[in-house]
Amino acid sequence: MYLISDISGAIRLQSMMSKGGYNINICNIHSMKLGIVACDILKHEIESLVSDDPDFVQKEYLEYSIHVFPEVMKEKILEAVDKVKDNVDGILLGFAVCQSLENFTDELDIPAVMLDGADCIEVVLGPEEYEKEKKICPGTWFSTPGWAENGKNGLIKEMHLDAMMDEGFPPEMFLDIIFDAYSRCLYIDTGIGNNDYYVNLSEKFAQELNFTHECRTGNTKNIEIAIAKLKKLFTDDSLEN
Repeated sequence: MYLISDISGAIRLQSMMSKGGYNINICNIHSMKLGIVACDILKHEIESLVSDDPDFVQKEYLEYSIHVFPEVMKEKILEAVDKVKDNVDGILLGFAVCQSLENFTDELDIPAVMLDGADCIEVVLGPEEYEKEKKICPGTWFSTPGWAENGKNGLIKEMHLDAMMDEGFPPEMFLDIIFDAYSRCLYIDTGIGNNDYYVNLSEKFAQELNFTHECRTGNTKNIEIAIAKLKKLFTDDSLEN
């Protein structure tokens, strides 16, 4: 049984699949309600894929600053899942492993699919390209639209570098220490559009930290795959080749 949210969507799906040589019985189509709990760093990429998808009925985007404390991050994600789960059939977890989320879906009492990757950069680059870029320049700061938009101030917030301002230690001093071994900022165009805007923000960040700046392309394939896997959890043999 292929689940989709309305009959017009079913008709569109039937037309699309017929062109590809598939047969689908729209009489067996029922509504699917899906949720999203994700890191706001990947919000632009996720929304570029689901903003017009009626199957996704509830979304919760969490501040990326929760990554600083892995156990707190897990608690925040669980709280968000609890907030969403009673209203949906399954959840897209817009997080990579991020150091502490290995097999995290096993801890949930609702069907869920996570993104494939060690972190959000691997999600949009893939493991091979990620490793290649790190070998080109080990001191690379990887920037995406989300990271570029948050900029230096976002890093200060994430790392709580402004906690000692009252003692006379400006956050920039800690940034200089943390990024002492970095020399390059690599912006990744993930294909969401408005690229000049994000490149300008990324270049500004690089200038503020005295990095060189380069650009390359990435993609949203891993997110697309995760969405497809989630929807497949609610399908059966009604979709046949």
